[in-house]
Amino acid sequence: MNKLSKNTISGVLLAAVLIPAAVFFHPGEATVVEPSGAAERLEPKPEHHFASRLATRFISGYHYHRRNLDEELSGRIFDQYLRLLDPNRVYFTADDVADLERYRDYLSDALKTADLDPAFDMFERYQRRVAGRIEYALSLLEHGFDFTVDEEYRFDRTEAPWARDRDELDEIWRQRVKNDWLRLRLAEQEDEDIAETLGDRYANLGRRIAEFNSQDVFQFFMNAYTRSIEPHSAYMSPRSVDNFEISMRLSLDGIGAMLQRETEYTTVMEIVPGGPADLDGRLQPGDRIVGVAQDDEDMVDVVGWRLDDVVQLIRGERETVVRLEVLPADSALTGASTVIDIVRNEVRLEEQAAQRDLIEVPEGDRVRRIGIISVPVFYVDFQGRARNEPNYRSSTRDVRRLINELTAEGIDGLVIDLRGNGGGALVEATTMTGLFIDEGPVVQVRDSRGRVSLEEDREPGMAWDGPLAVLVDRRSASASEIFAGAIQDYGRGVVLGEPTFGKGTVQNLIDLDDLSRTENARLGQIKLTMAQFYRVAGGSTQSKGVVPDIALPTAGDAADFGESALDFALPWGQIDPADFRPMADLSGLIEKAYERHRERLDSDEELQSLLEEIADWEQSRDRASVSLNEEVRRAEMEENEQRRSQRFARARSPHAAVNGPDRDEDAQDEADQESRPDLYLLESARILADLIDFDRETHLLAHRGDIGLPVTID
Repeated sequence: MNKLSKNTISGVLLAAVLIPAAVFFHPGEATVVEPSGAAERLEPKPEHHFASRLATRFISGYHYHRRNLDEELSGRIFDQYLRLLDPNRVYFTADDVADLERYRDYLSDALKTADLDPAFDMFERYQRRVAGRIEYALSLLEHGFDFTVDEEYRFDRTEAPWARDRDELDEIWRQRVKNDWLRLRLAEQEDEDIAETLGDRYANLGRRIAEFNSQDVFQFFMNAYTRSIEPHSAYMSPRSVDNFEISMRLSLDGIGAMLQRETEYTTVMEIVPGGPADLDGRLQPGDRIVGVAQDDEDMVDVVGWRLDDVVQLIRGERETVVRLEVLPADSALTGASTVIDIVRNEVRLEEQAAQRDLIEVPEGDRVRRIGIISVPVFYVDFQGRARNEPNYRSSTRDVRRLINELTAEGIDGLVIDLRGNGGGALVEATTMTGLFIDEGPVVQVRDSRGRVSLEEDREPGMAWDGPLAVLVDRRSASASEIFAGAIQDYGRGVVLGEPTFGKGTVQNLIDLDDLSRTENARLGQIKLTMAQFYRVAGGSTQSKGVVPDIALPTAGDAADFGESALDFALPWGQIDPADFRPMADLSGLIEKAYERHRERLDSDEELQSLLEEIADWEQSRDRASVSLNEEVRRAEMEENEQRRSQRFARARSPHAAVNGPDRDEDAQDEADQESRPDLYLLESARILADLIDFDRETHLLAHRGDIGLPVTID
């Protein structure tokens, strides 16, 4: 097996609270200077010069997408560094940026010569500007605000012009502080308490700037460099490496969530399958954490905090309670916050493992039994596998066992649910694909020298040779895309859902300490993109992801999410197809099934409710500003709550059962709430049932496991 293929390819790591390497520290929203005192001026250390030379040489020579350190790349680095420091454009003025432009064309040369002075000079300017903003924000709290005035606050300034001067920046901050005050007022806090909360918030921001050291500044700058090449390469300082290793060691004692920075908020990126947050069910991707409290202690406001400090508050001993104050993902900045209490606990393997379910879909005078297997991650016990233990755990082994159980129950079709599956072990993507095809290549891996290797299924036969669907969403990445892409290319099944994330690259961790001979200082690590995946049909999974055969209703434009939305993401590409034999052409069946799905979208109340939710979310997402008039904001909140209540009432109304005959109305309603699968899964089962119905004449959906020929399914 190719060395690269032994790596774990993952978009979600199984840790209690995870800090992605590229966003370990995010100063733009989390760092300010204590107004009453100046922070110590930071300067590069000798080890930073050495690490810069070593990392630059390695990145330039071995990255999959090699880029010369020229003026174009220098401009990218300059823009990325500014974005890291001030992403929402609320600290620097246009004059500041114009003055710093002298470094735009020099940063590539600075990296070549390990001249880090420009990076530290830009950071020092940033420190001074933040100190001024905090001093101004604190002064505004003395007078309060008039919330009867009709004015709008533009909270998203990522694409706005830089403020012309200090007066314009003062006005931006006046509206920002007024919005902070109003949000707490809408949460029914008294003005005196609000002033105290915001005073503590801004003062805490000031104190936290002093915690940044020269190591942090060096990491910001090096990550501006790596992000200017592509988004998945990163530099990790020694402190970041230590924190990452701690997070992995503590992975069984936390809430099970992946966090990242977005403007001034700590945002939930992923919920780890099997973790306490997943089992609780209330915390969702996109939720913004604005406060953290230990059990019954006072809530600590964490707006603007650096990411690792928020993580430190959320971590804790097993069986203890952490309370999170969150702004729900679907409430934008106009809604009120809510408090979620979660008991810290271990992430149980049995909850991470593949699980099965069964959906019965009425179809005329018969019922189609559709098996469901959910795979949260592609996992394998590498040590047990290496020792050839007979019962070592793996996703492929678990899925094979679940297929056998469902087959014994007489299923007509099978849905593999990969939503939220961010990746895992490449070997598992290959062997799991082998459960549904009769030998052949699964994915092509191209390294930085252009050499292509194949990952193949070498085991004859199939564990399931009947009708198959794969359900994916925009969080399905890496190994999930390899599996879904192979099933689609072989014509072995239908892919449903959303376009996947589009992460088609492989990263290796390189320890700079192993490459140097320094003994007195640690240099950190770099995560480097070294290879790219291509489907057996020749197209890459990179950037475009896997496009479903039938797209289910979704919020937002696919181009706004996933890999393609990241700065400098590597482009989609194509190489020669592998030597493989497609099993069927399902396009005719898919077209018919899509038409029936469209009919349900027009007539089914639950699907109509889903479309309304999506429309509401898109309207909220497209807003870049909010009203600072209290009456208007309260009316918006009440309207949003009313719409949610109406949708919930419709969802609870009696309707045809999908798991059996009609029952008493109250009992049916209660059972529906407890056992009905989610709407996307239910609609996937319906679509597969339609495909089975349409396939009665062509028999393309089912295949004989020994030689892969079409067979009848009825």
